[in-house]
Amino acid sequence: MEPKIQPKRGKFINVGSADSKIFAMLMAGKCALTPFRENAELATNPNEPTMRYAFRLAELLGHTPDRKKRPGTIKAIVEYTGLDRHQVAALLKNEAKYIPLEALSRLCDYLIEHGHARADELPGALFAVTPENFWELLARRSRLEICVGVRKPPEDDSADTAWIVASDNVLAGEVLNGVSTLGGTAKAMKRTSGKDIPHIEHLRQTLVWSPGTMSAEQVQARSLDVFQEFDDVAGDKAIVCLGSVKSNPTVELVLGSAFGCDPFVSQDNVAKATDRSLPFFLRYRDRDPHPPACSAGLQLSKSQKVSEAGLYYEKADGTWTFAGGATEGKDAALVFYIFRESLGRLDMVLSGFSGRATRLLARTLAHRAEDFWPPVYHQNYLQVGAFIVTYEPSESVDESSDILSTDLMANANVIPLPAEAIARRLGRVST
Repeated sequence: MEPKIQPKRGKFINVGSADSKIFAMLMAGKCALTPFRENAELATNPNEPTMRYAFRLAELLGHTPDRKKRPGTIKAIVEYTGLDRHQVAALLKNEAKYIPLEALSRLCDYLIEHGHARADELPGALFAVTPENFWELLARRSRLEICVGVRKPPEDDSADTAWIVASDNVLAGEVLNGVSTLGGTAKAMKRTSGKDIPHIEHLRQTLVWSPGTMSAEQVQARSLDVFQEFDDVAGDKAIVCLGSVKSNPTVELVLGSAFGCDPFVSQDNVAKATDRSLPFFLRYRDRDPHPPACSAGLQLSKSQKVSEAGLYYEKADGTWTFAGGATEGKDAALVFYIFRESLGRLDMVLSGFSGRATRLLARTLAHRAEDFWPPVYHQNYLQVGAFIVTYEPSESVDESSDILSTDLMANANVIPLPAEAIARRLGRVST
């Protein structure tokens, strides 16, 4: 007989579904929920690797950290369930170290009563497996959106002449390959573990205008529409923006949202570089379009001018250093992601400074994705990965046919950004 629990208002919750076997094991004493990086860890056998689980209450409710978009959520749950306000807030942030069965019962009752979940889905739907590598982080999302920039001749408004840059297309292909095969490990994992391999249920590609292609107002309006539509979609989701702000303005929206600053507003005139909202910076080439951006510009600050075009980043001691870019023989790329675990939401930017760096990044993701895991910053429900990749040419490579190569060779150095640089800025956002 399937175990059942009696919630506060008399409804029965069936825990016999596949996801709810977790709960059934808990009831039977066959496993335990223990703290792991503020998450729940499911330990069934101390001699076997453990699976980590996150609590998905915020995701099921469509709850967001933005106070303006979640009026009364905590108050409504408290009034209905009788749970303590601080306990509800901790559960929404996936910060609770344990979940009393009585509290779980009342939350399930609330979710059913308000139409957020069906009885046969609970309580299993409240738990999600925590990803254990870079590609799994993407593959465990039920919805994946890939966003790329589009260019066109200024005198021609026909869709027939619009194009996506070849390097962005190569990178998009590698993202799809990595997600579908878990970086080439899916078959081996299936064979050794016997478990189902996570996969995307809904895939979407969106196109935005690259800066300089249309007016600044049209470029920003299109990217805002795309990002807002993604933001409005409920449930487990990911958006991957390919390219830099030079080619994809949605990148600016992802980064502005992550660090709590206004997008499309230059920060070139901050007093000092440490006042920048982001711990990395793209210095435009003089010949590039120069759209105002929190993530890019022409100087680090009023007091710190920089002449070399490319990527810069902040070190743990607060000083800034040049990674590479337009300098001959020294390309650079950026991998950035922010995973709001309790929401099941992943925002990612994959960006090469140049077209060549973008294709090199595709190759690095294909062969060294493990270098972008684990995230450099992890606090409660928030995980942030931020990595600069520098490329120096291999002596044995003939670069004469670079323009058509999809498997370029270079010496790659993956540099995780210091957690201190991330924490300093996220601390500003939370205060």
